[in-house]
Amino acid sequence: MRTDDTSMRAAICTGYGPPEVLHVEQVERPRPKADEFLVRVRASTVNSSDWFVRSGIPDSPTLTRLMMKVMIGLRRPRQPILGLIAVGEVVEVGAGVQRFHVGDRVWAFTKFHFGAYAEYTCLRESSSVGLAPAELSFEDLAAIPYGGLLALHYLRKGGVKPGMQVLLYGASSGAGTAAVQLAKHFGAHVTAVCGPDNAPLLRSLGADEVLDYTKESTPPEGAAWDLVLDTVGKRKTSALRVACEHALRPGGRVLSVDDGTPEFSAGELDTLKDLVERGALKPVIDRRYSLEEIVEAHRYVEQEHKKGNVVISIN
Repeated sequence: MRTDDTSMRAAICTGYGPPEVLHVEQVERPRPKADEFLVRVRASTVNSSDWFVRSGIPDSPTLTRLMMKVMIGLRRPRQPILGLIAVGEVVEVGAGVQRFHVGDRVWAFTKFHFGAYAEYTCLRESSSVGLAPAELSFEDLAAIPYGGLLALHYLRKGGVKPGMQVLLYGASSGAGTAAVQLAKHFGAHVTAVCGPDNAPLLRSLGADEVLDYTKESTPPEGAAWDLVLDTVGKRKTSALRVACEHALRPGGRVLSVDDGTPEFSAGELDTLKDLVERGALKPVIDRRYSLEEIVEAHRYVEQEHKKGNVVISIN
């Protein structure tokens, strides 16, 4: 199947800088190669990685910033259409594609290929893409992969299992809200750390205990954890975080979502699909924006106070 139109709307990043470097324009629609398929994108998200890339990561060490720009572009992103999460439906397939078919609902983590802030994007069949759960809306689907993949990866790395004592710092983030649900599903006793406004949300997701980092500087007497997982990134800290990282059981571990850059696989997306279908993982959405509101969405996420996910609807 080949669509007739040759153009599409997309948010173009004209250079590194504030949210205003993003502009919605009419651009040429991509056409799939033999090993690719064309997706009509229905929803995406704005997360911390998106605004880091867009901003050029100004607060990072010089070497880190340079290495990142070598990978994605020195003066501006080589791929001007950003966006790491693409959710939509297949509308055209390349001659060599066998796993996906026209009409399939799919979700993808696009890595450094980006391309999700557009009405259409091409995905390789071999990339981090999978069939999406059928029972959720496109916007709800978009709220799952970014935080879900991070949470799944680091909980597995931490060896989460039934009976473990797990502390999640920054638990109201996209990765944090997913980690609360997944850690409970895996049988752990979960302590969530957040600000005072987010405690009800985290309890509703299954947290056994909630600590307020704005009021408490030390963990409860006698508390100790098998795993302390920072789900928001090392740039945000507090006295409570430091104290909790030293309150470990013998053999306990401290991990952060800033520890490396995981290569998420299609198999991990399939695992998330199974968890969603079993009711173990539900979307948490803070705000929804249209593609035309991409600047406002980036501006909001950059304040680093979002709860769960910020979704971009691309109609």
